[in-house]
Order: sequence, then C-alpha cells, then structure tokens
Amino acid sequence: MKWLWLLGALTVAPLVSTPAVAAEKPIPLRMAFQNSETSWGAVNALKPWVAQVEKATNGRVKIEVYYSQSLAKGKDTWAAVKDGIADLGWCFHGYWPGMTPLSDAVSLPALPFASAEAGSEAFWRLYENFPAIHNEFSPNKVLALFISTPYTLISAKKKIEKLEDLQGMKIRATGGPPTVQLQSFGGVPVLIPMPDTYVSLQKGVIDGMEAPWEAIHGFRLYEVVSHYTEAPLPATYFSLVMNKKKWDQLPQDVQTAIMSVSGVEGSRFWGANFFDSAKQAVLAEAKKAGNPISVYNLPEKERERWIEVGGKPIWKEWVGEMEKKGHAEAPQILDYLVDHSGK
Repeated sequence: MKWLWLLGALTVAPLVSTPAVAAEKPIPLRMAFQNSETSWGAVNALKPWVAQVEKATNGRVKIEVYYSQSLAKGKDTWAAVKDGIADLGWCFHGYWPGMTPLSDAVSLPALPFASAEAGSEAFWRLYENFPAIHNEFSPNKVLALFISTPYTLISAKKKIEKLEDLQGMKIRATGGPPTVQLQSFGGVPVLIPMPDTYVSLQKGVIDGMEAPWEAIHGFRLYEVVSHYTEAPLPATYFSLVMNKKKWDQLPQDVQTAIMSVSGVEGSRFWGANFFDSAKQAVLAEAKKAGNPISVYNLPEKERERWIEVGGKPIWKEWVGEMEKKGHAEAPQILDYLVDHSGK
C-alpha cells in the first residue's frame, strides 16, 4: 500500500507548489486638487469621498490625489481633465466666467439657500432636469455638483446690522454679480487676491469682505476680524468631474459603484462636509485664539430689504441677459432654485 501513499503525495504536490493567481490590479485614477492636503475641504470632504469610492468599488479603483496644484493649476483643472492630463478634478467655476452661463444662476446673490448641502442637492437636480445645463458640462463626465454656503459678511472694526452700515465701506468681493450687489448696497468693492486678504484686513486696506466659512477657516481670518453678519449674499459653485474617455473605459459595474457615492448623494456630501461643517470649526478656532465669535443674523424685515435692493434686481437682469442669448429656460431655472434651495 506504500505506492498508494506515494501516488497521493505526488497528486497533491502540484497543488501545494502552484502559486496563487495574482489579485486583479486596481484601476489607478489621478485626481487634481488645488488645495493643500491639510485644508478643511481635503480632510473633511475629499479624503472621505475617495475612501467611499474605493470601498464602493471593492478596491477595484485607486484614486491618487495630487494636492496643491501639483498636477494642474486650479484655473487649468477643467481643461486638464478634458485633455486627459488628470483623470479626475475638483473644479471651481469662478475661474471661468461665461463657460457655464446657465449654471451661473446658482451664484446669483440672495438666493434662499438653507445650507450648502441643500443648495448642492438643488444644483444637482437642476443638472438632471434641464438639458441645457447638462450640456454645459458635456466636455467632461460630471460626478457631483455642489455649492458653498452663502458668503458671510465679515468686518474688522465695524459691526454691520443694516444696509446703511455698508455705506462707503471697502469690502473685498469677487467680480460679477457680487460686485454689482455690493455697489447697490453702497459699499466700495475691492478686488484683491484671496491670499492677500489677511494682511489687508489687518492693516485696514479693506474694512471687510465676503467669504464662506471654509475660507475663513483656511485663511485664519478669524484672527483679524471681529464681526460676522449672515446676510443674503452669493454662493459659489464647484464640480467634480472625470475625463470622458477614462470614464467610458471603466467596467459598467465600476461606473455604477462610483455613482452610488456621487450624483445627488455625493453632491450633498461635498456641500455639507466641505462647507457647512466649517462654521463650527471656525467658532472653535476663534475661541481658542481668544477672539470668540458672535454671529449676527439680520432680522427678517432687514433681510427682505437687502433682497429687494441687491437680490431681485440682479435676478431680473440675469434672466434678461440669458433670454437675449437664446436661453428661454432661464426664468424656469431661477424659479426652480428659489423654490428648492431650502429643501
């Protein structure tokens, strides 16, 4: 019977010595992100979303993030994704005025966004429901669309409680509708780069500025301002996009897995975690810095004054401009945002 034992050993031996089949290599994707790895948005929105994608795809996708504009400059990110320099990109559309004109409705002043999360959902639904907006983003595959919180009005010395308080104040604002709105309020718009705002506030070059809480946190503006007023100001908008050719090369089940954490849910996630969550972080940091924050919310009657003076007239002007350019759906887009921004 010894030969039976030897035969068994010979039969089993190849099974033991045969190397295991190599695991399928993950699909690498390069992502361009303009901010630093330690920035609020990177830590609280980008990294968790990347983890969600990798988990949803069971590790079949591996995203390598290039921080601090190391793969593409912020202003070049949209084109870098379109041209395949980056597979994925986080895009700030304030860099490209006129590129997505109907989507610019999202950044009109005084829209009633209850939060960045709610506004981001409204933006995604707008993209789904209006083909003209969908077409604006067609050069790239859109994974998510999201907005900032409406900007907060911050000032170094003077508390702003009513329209009249803004008369003659030098306020840093971005171009376009935010500048038009500020002028209608009697303020003096000052266009300076964001990195220069800290020193400009500190030295009195500007009296105040409009900023989302995420920027107040990232640029440590809470160290040099004392007053915060929640007013009906503009928000800004962003997209998370992928190169179309690269997207089409992904297996269908991988595409489905990525969209399971993108789309409307991803848009809400980015809005909430990139922007909404930053407010509490600013309050905590300011307290630690010995400069605790008291946020002033305009009374409803005063808020309505601001909207009547610096909101609705700009909405009407935007609709007129879009209609002149052949965008007959502009009034419906604005109405949709007004009706859904708080839900």
